[in-house]
Amino acid sequence: MIKTMRNAAHNYPWLLKSIMGLLAVAFVITMGWWGFGEQAGGPVAKVGDQSVTIDEFKRTHENMRRIYKENVKTDFKEEEFKEFVVGQLVDSRIWIIAAEEMGVRVSDADLRELIMQTPAFQKNGTFDPELYKRILAANHLTPASFESIQHQEVLANKARMIVRDSVALTPAEIAEGQSLMTRPQDSDPAKAAEAKQRVLDDMLLQKQQRALVSFLQSMKAKLPITIRRELL
Repeated sequence: MIKTMRNAAHNYPWLLKSIMGLLAVAFVITMGWWGFGEQAGGPVAKVGDQSVTIDEFKRTHENMRRIYKENVKTDFKEEEFKEFVVGQLVDSRIWIIAAEEMGVRVSDADLRELIMQTPAFQKNGTFDPELYKRILAANHLTPASFESIQHQEVLANKARMIVRDSVALTPAEIAEGQSLMTRPQDSDPAKAAEAKQRVLDDMLLQKQQRALVSFLQSMKAKLPITIRRELL
């Protein structure tokens, strides 16, 4: 089942983007409904010097359940779904650590642009500072604490992009991809070229995905990771 969910995120990039956004942004709109406070018992997981709190796990679990039920239409076993959620949170911490090791920096301008482009904080298509403050206050967040969360997510995304953008198709792979396309000689040249490009784009995407997975696994092999499943 976990493999099914991971495949869904891979096959539908918009879904993966939604999931990653949930780890930092989307939970703000619904967080206040549950009122989870920091609970006794310590973090659910630790990755190096990074922690995943029970509070964060519960928020992310509820939001990810909603997204998958609405879009993937699959029944999940609760214990396996919890494993998937905590795995996603652990991965997000690994990317933050990777970003720090890469020397990635996030400027105030980067952070400001991200927040101002968040639809939840916009009124009539424009960022509304008062709406921003009200939403955060309603969910027991200060701008400083929320922006700290955003800062880490931008760091993680930049690390992912560095790994992803380091990958390119070799001439042999391009030739292989082009050979997969067999069209009649009288076919529309423009459509044939477009079809070939789609094949190459898909091959590149798959290669980039493999690179991301491989990098993540190499980071996991060297980092101390602890998951307290009794707290899930």
